[in-house]
Amino acid sequence: MNIQLRPLALACALAAMTASLAHAAPTAAWPVASSPIARDAAIEARVASILAGMTLAQKVGQMTQPEIKNATPDDVRRYYLGSVLNGGGSWPNNDKHATAAAWLALADRYHDASMATDMAVKVPVVWGIDAIHGNSNVYGATLFPHNIGLGAARDRRLVQQIGAATARAVRATGIAWVFGPTIAVVRDDRWGRTYESFSEDAALVRSYAGPYVAGLQGKLGSADGVIATAKHFIGDGGTDQGKDRGVTRIDAAQMSAVHAQGYGAALGAGAQTVMASFNSWHDAAAGVDYGKIHGSRALLTDLLKTKMGFDGIVVSDWNGIGEVPGCRDDSCPQAINAGMDMVMVPDAWKAFIANTIAQVERGEIPMARIDDAVTRILRVKLRAGLFGKRPSDNPYAGKDAALQDRALARRAVRQSLVLLKNEAKGSALPIAAGKKILVVGKSADSLPNQTGGWSLTWQGSDNVNADFPHADTILAGIRQAAGAANVTYSLDGRDSDGKALDVRQFDAVVAVIGERPYAEGDGDIGPAGTLRHSSRYPEDLALLQAVSGKGKPVVTVFVAGRPLFVNDLLNLSDVFVAAWLPGTEGGGVADLLVAGRKRVDFSGKLSFSWPRAACQTSLNLGDANYAPLFAYGYGLRAAARSRLGQLDAAYPAGGCGVSNSLPIHGQADRASFPLQVRAGGVATLLGADLNAIISVPGLTVKTAQINTQQDARMATWSGPAAFEARGTRPMVLPKSVLEGGVLRFDTIVGSAPAAGVKVTVGMLCNGNACGASLPATALFAGLAGKGKQTVKIPLACFTAAGADLAAIDAPFAVSADGPFAASFANIEVLGGAAGAADTVPCGALR
Repeated sequence: MNIQLRPLALACALAAMTASLAHAAPTAAWPVASSPIARDAAIEARVASILAGMTLAQKVGQMTQPEIKNATPDDVRRYYLGSVLNGGGSWPNNDKHATAAAWLALADRYHDASMATDMAVKVPVVWGIDAIHGNSNVYGATLFPHNIGLGAARDRRLVQQIGAATARAVRATGIAWVFGPTIAVVRDDRWGRTYESFSEDAALVRSYAGPYVAGLQGKLGSADGVIATAKHFIGDGGTDQGKDRGVTRIDAAQMSAVHAQGYGAALGAGAQTVMASFNSWHDAAAGVDYGKIHGSRALLTDLLKTKMGFDGIVVSDWNGIGEVPGCRDDSCPQAINAGMDMVMVPDAWKAFIANTIAQVERGEIPMARIDDAVTRILRVKLRAGLFGKRPSDNPYAGKDAALQDRALARRAVRQSLVLLKNEAKGSALPIAAGKKILVVGKSADSLPNQTGGWSLTWQGSDNVNADFPHADTILAGIRQAAGAANVTYSLDGRDSDGKALDVRQFDAVVAVIGERPYAEGDGDIGPAGTLRHSSRYPEDLALLQAVSGKGKPVVTVFVAGRPLFVNDLLNLSDVFVAAWLPGTEGGGVADLLVAGRKRVDFSGKLSFSWPRAACQTSLNLGDANYAPLFAYGYGLRAAARSRLGQLDAAYPAGGCGVSNSLPIHGQADRASFPLQVRAGGVATLLGADLNAIISVPGLTVKTAQINTQQDARMATWSGPAAFEARGTRPMVLPKSVLEGGVLRFDTIVGSAPAAGVKVTVGMLCNGNACGASLPATALFAGLAGKGKQTVKIPLACFTAAGADLAAIDAPFAVSADGPFAASFANIEVLGGAAGAADTVPCGALR
């Protein structure tokens, strides 16, 4: 196709070229890997032949990756889609308990559709999945310890075996592409994805990246291998203050020495795909701001493809192109020109295809860039042996048994546990046979807490034990090891009548406590927060206070996705074990706690430094003034004794910094003021299940997106009802938030209030006697059809209407009495914004 550059397109192309020259690949000693999967002349010739017979629509289709909820097999046929994916919490027929056979059947349908196109050469579609710790989105699959636990195991062979077991489990579902391993090097443990990282140490990450990729891919193209993905390129673990999708502020030497090392190893093991990261990179030392990685040609093409020699597919993250300045989820020539080959467009993929075709025809995207992207896609599909085979053409296809490798997972759990404190009088571990054990704590009998995020669902928070049929809780493991008759379990240390159990009647107490599940975004600890676990989970501190000091050893098992400030908990524990997020094999924890026929000892060593203070948020091996409580590499054997004594448990009550924001409901906090709907005086919580659709008379609410994946809820009114964020206690507004404060939220108004419908925005308290609701019909009517908008309403508007801010327990409430639809996200009270130009004047609320 002969494409002429129009003047505007030429100007854009020249501007992009100038920007590329200004932001050329950073100079540093970047790792350059020689892939064991070398260029094959026969494959390259076949790629060129296939490409020559493709139309522009077919090429752009190959570059497009929608989500299975939004793309049918017939869409694959009609639009020549090159790939599909399923997000966390997405399953065939939306069935959380879908069998391997059900997954396989859908994979075959997608494949068969790709073989029914009118292309001269039929190109098979490839399905990608986040198999984070095993085939973690699939019911009945073994879930291995999250990467942070594997880092503590210090066993490269174990990691390769887990990669191979994961590949078999993925092949059982007919899927051939895994978005893993994550090879981030975490530098600030406030990041909610810390547990997806092997270590804060680049050397350990590098040593694991190659074996994990080798395990996943096997002999690429064989029946038991899958396409591996090194992610997320680059610097995702180094963002300022650990903020997800934030800015990594380091120089090129640091980026190369820390965050690039895993990529050298992964590419050196033959990784065929690399996923771009959501973060940005600002190299102040060189005076270069690379901006969003998704839009950086200097990084995706000049560095990764040219300097580091990568000849596979660069794939974007979930709607990642929409975060590039000037782009939308359905349109981003900047990202494609930067070097993006496969674009993950979960929802707006039809518009993306149309827009991209038009951008090529206008000369905004060179045809050579499209051809390069499709060449890479075809190359990887041929190398992976996808041509001429249905997903069901492998020995594991449809077999639920192939989803499991429980013995391997149990061994991984045993190797991952780290003994941090051992100061019981006498020898507390292992607990001898016949001893009476009291087991307490919220995580003892909770597979959701034990498996964490990226487990069946995205956040992992909307699961129950029954969702894990081939699994043992830690409590079940202890009962099996010690004998059920010797084990008493109490969630909170009380009996069925609510009376405190007499700890003296037992030989030992095992307290299994820790974090509840979370994933990206939701797991972040904000800049003003602390690493103090008890600030977020006060019930754990109360539990240990209730059972300690009674003359019986207290063995605390801490189930968490990162190191945290737990000096108060350590002081109340005789033994303290970091169990991380061990996955589905709780028996592996019991193997180290209870004496069995075969003695198994602790061998895990910290792959992350453990904080001594609540604000040691950046604490890494090699830092200046490095002063952890437990250093990198620390870990006791059961026979060894620690001498911690009484630790300083003080913490700054106001947090680690001054914040001018109080989160109401969003990624920073979804727990303090949970969402609910209210109709006819009856309140219904929306709950943690992001797939659930909640309907009450007059109102239906479902999950939506405004900024990031599943960050919003869309409320559709048909009659009188309210959509609220309501807590169990009044909000407390610091002075920094009160001064010039506003109620702030993001919204997309999908349907303006119908004629005669009244809409209000309120800050309410129980019974509404001390709250206030402001008329907002005109406000929302004016926002209809304008896409994402940020609304700021001064707190002064509510106080003028009679609100007592010290008594408000529902700081956000939208009510309507008839047809109206809007999505809401990022609800907060923000200080210092009342005078901003875009703040809604009180007089405009009518």
